[in-house]
Amino acid sequence: MANDTLEPAMKHQITIEGGSAFSVAADEDTLLRGALRAGIALPHECSVGGCGACRFDLLSGLVESIWPEAPGLSERDRKRGKHLACQSRPLGDCTIRVRCDDTYRPVVSPGRWPAVLQARRELTPDMSEFTFAVHAPAEFRPGQYALLYPPHAPGARAYSMSNLPNADGIWQFVIRRVPGGAGSNALFDQVEIGQTVTLDGPYGHAHLRDDNARDIVCIAGGSGLAPMLSVARGALAQEGAQRVHFFYGGRSQPDLGAMAALDDLVGDNRLALSVVLSAPGPELGWQGPTGFVHAEVERVLVAPLDRFEFYFAGPPPMIEAVQALLMHTHRVPFEQMHFDRFV
Repeated sequence: MANDTLEPAMKHQITIEGGSAFSVAADEDTLLRGALRAGIALPHECSVGGCGACRFDLLSGLVESIWPEAPGLSERDRKRGKHLACQSRPLGDCTIRVRCDDTYRPVVSPGRWPAVLQARRELTPDMSEFTFAVHAPAEFRPGQYALLYPPHAPGARAYSMSNLPNADGIWQFVIRRVPGGAGSNALFDQVEIGQTVTLDGPYGHAHLRDDNARDIVCIAGGSGLAPMLSVARGALAQEGAQRVHFFYGGRSQPDLGAMAALDDLVGDNRLALSVVLSAPGPELGWQGPTGFVHAEVERVLVAPLDRFEFYFAGPPPMIEAVQALLMHTHRVPFEQMHFDRFV
C-alpha cells in the first residue's frame, strides 16, 4: 500500500534538558506533535492553544508561534518567556525545558494524512456528522480526538471521533457549527463531498480504559456527543456484562435530532439512555426531564457513585459542574473520571 502519510523531508532536532531528544518536521509539525509522534510524554490537553498544559521554556534555538495571542499563555507567562508546545514551530535545532509525565505518553502514535470527505449527515440545524476516509487504518482509542485543518482557516481544530477504530480508514466526527467560528464554518460551507482536508491524530487522554470492570457512565453536552458515542460503542462492543449509562444534555427540542447518531446502539439491553433539555420550548410539548445534565445524572444513578467509571465531554461549564458533582459531592476518585479540556 502506498504511504499517504504527510512527511516533510527537513527535520529539526529538539533536545529536552536532561532527557530525551526527538525530531520535528520543518514547516509542518509543532513541538508537541513532533514529541508525541516520537512517543515522548510531553504534557498537553487541548492541543490547540487554549489550556496552557504544554507550556515550556526555550533554552536555545528559535521557534515561531502559530498563534501569538493563544489564551493558553497568560501575560505573566509571556513576560517570563514561556511558550506553548502546541503552537510552536522550530526554526532550527532547539533545547527546551519541560517536565515530562508518563500520563501523557501517547497510547497510539499520531499520524498525518490527507482525508477525503465521504459523507455528511445533518443531525440538528447546527450539528452534522462528517465522515472522512484516509488510505491507512483508522487507529485510535474510543474517546480520542484528531486535528482537522479546514481550508482557508488559520490553524487546526480539534474534533473527537464518534466511531470506532477500523481497518477501512474511516474517521467520523459529530461537529457543531460555532457562530463566527472560522474552522467549523469552513467545514460546513467550503468542504464538499470528495474534497480533501489534512487529518492529524489521534490525541487525547479521555479514552476508553480496557482494564475497567465497573459499569460506565457517559455524559455528553452539545457536540461532546461525539467522543461519548465512541466510548459507548467501544464498551458495548466488548464481551461481558458491563452496562453503559448514557446521558445527553441539550438545550431545546431541535437538539434531539442528535439522537439519530445513537440509532445503532438503541436496543442493546446493556445501554440505559437519559436525555434532558435545559430550555425546552413549552409550545413543543417536551415531556421529558428538564434542567442540567449533571443534575439528571445525580437524580438517575443510585449512590454510591464511586462504583462507576465516568467519561464526559461538553462545554466547559458542564465539565466543571460534573467534576464538582463527582469529586466534591460524591467523592469519586479522580482516576475514575476521564475528560479532555477543550477551551
